Amino acid sequence: MEAIKDTARATVRIGFDGRVHKTFRGHSARERFDHETRVLRHLQSRGCDFVPQVLEADADQLRLVTTNCGRRVDHLAPERQEELFAALERFGVRHEDRALRNITYRVADGRFCVIDFEFATLLEDDGSGLPLTLKPTLAR
Repeated sequence: MEAIKDTARATVRIGFDGRVHKTFRGHSARERFDHETRVLRHLQSRGCDFVPQVLEADADQLRLVTTNCGRRVDHLAPERQEELFAALERFGVRHEDRALRNITYRVADGRFCVIDFEFATLLEDDGSGLPLTLKPTLAR
């Protein structure tokens, strides 16, 4: 497997089959795993095709396996970035980390995609009783 990211919060590796393996660790790892899995499944159920699709979610290992959304991009016009993030809101999700590092390009269909939903906000309550966001807030 090729290592893509190795930080205090997560490791991300791409398997030889192209699937993305993200293992959560560190502060609030369980909550971040649960939330990202929930958000991605929400988007998947709504037919959103420009985000990773959940293939496996191992709650014991805090490991999420998803489809591959291509490679990160180095440059993209700010207007185009905003269009991508705004498109997510039509599927009921606000991405709370609207950085270029969370945009990829999928060569297979020439599509820009959005990744990394740990701190995204679900705009609709699904009745699960879980928080709608894990977005960090500033202490007052």
